[in-house]
Amino acid sequence: MQAFASPKSTVATLAALLITAIFVTACAAPGQTRQDQRQHIDRTEQAVLTELFQLKPDLRNDLARAPGYAVFSNVNVNLLLASASTGYGVAVDNQTRQRTYMKMGELGVGLGFGVKDFRALFLFDSPEVMDRFVNRGWSFGGHADAAAKAQDKGAAIGGEVVADGMRVYQLTESGIALQATLKGTKFWKDNELN
Repeated sequence: MQAFASPKSTVATLAALLITAIFVTACAAPGQTRQDQRQHIDRTEQAVLTELFQLKPDLRNDLARAPGYAVFSNVNVNLLLASASTGYGVAVDNQTRQRTYMKMGELGVGLGFGVKDFRALFLFDSPEVMDRFVNRGWSFGGHADAAAKAQDKGAAIGGEVVADGMRVYQLTESGIALQATLKGTKFWKDNELN
């Protein structure tokens, strides 16, 4: 007689594989050296900002007036009942021009299969919010999606999520997402690149 794996053990195996994938990739930006990785993150930042400014020209002025901003990029892998993503980015203080390289990661549970590209801009409403984000790390809980506003209604403009003193714009292949998908996502300082 042949033994079959229980559904619980299958889910546990998938989750273990996804967690292993996160630790193997370690959220690192492509590149052999620290300088290569920083340059890749800097190019990604410029590409994301260029695309966002084309889609929302007024965003350029908002970014210039903000105390600071952060740009992130990652890849999300969704395999049957679990998903995981790892990524990287940079936070920029508009007053001092200091650049802080950061990582991001996410684990989730839900039906699906595929890979999703994630690119986002965070605009900080105050220096204190930026400092908290950069120096203490930050996690999005389930409340983030509820704050999304569609079109030009409410306090936020189309494609903008307002959460905890920040405005978040997420890019998709078809433009700016109407609802940012940030549940269960953690952001922290990259000690190897700073």
